[in-house]
Amino acid sequence: MEKDAYIGLGSNLGDRAANLTLALKMIEGLPYCRLTGRSGLYSTEPVGFKEQDWFLNAVCGLDVSGSAQDLIRDLLKIEKKIGRVRDRRWGPRVIDLDILLFGDEKIAGDDLTIPHPLMHLRRFVLMPLNDLAPRKRHPLLGSTVSELLASLPDQGQGVFRIEDKRWESLDCS
Repeated sequence: MEKDAYIGLGSNLGDRAANLTLALKMIEGLPYCRLTGRSGLYSTEPVGFKEQDWFLNAVCGLDVSGSAQDLIRDLLKIEKKIGRVRDRRWGPRVIDLDILLFGDEKIAGDDLTIPHPLMHLRRFVLMPLNDLAPRKRHPLLGSTVSELLASLPDQGQGVFRIEDKRWESLDCS
């Protein structure tokens, strides 16, 4: 049985848009995933460790016939292939891929937590997710994505939608 999943994508090293585009193409190539959509592209201020370049962030939607564990395993492989080095929490990265939602599943494990435990607090996650699924409900909180986004304080993290021809030209049909 297929589940709808939403993946957060981020990059702040190298050609950020190219990194996100490559990651999206690699995700689309997973045999148990079908890409159902992609958000706009957002330039976002770093969270946590502030002394680094701004990120580009996006979200993609998938229909997944595999498990959440299959998906996270393959997302970690994609990160490694693109050049991700894990050396500092919230530090610079060439690519970051996070499972935000996986159907209505609730998973609390050592290696995987779904829904993503901080997604409801992060404008850089909620704005692109709202592009794709404004009415999707958070499985634990019960609020829709658009309600969660509206509940964030006005001040805080800078998040700005940008245009990139490579990203905009990707076919998600």
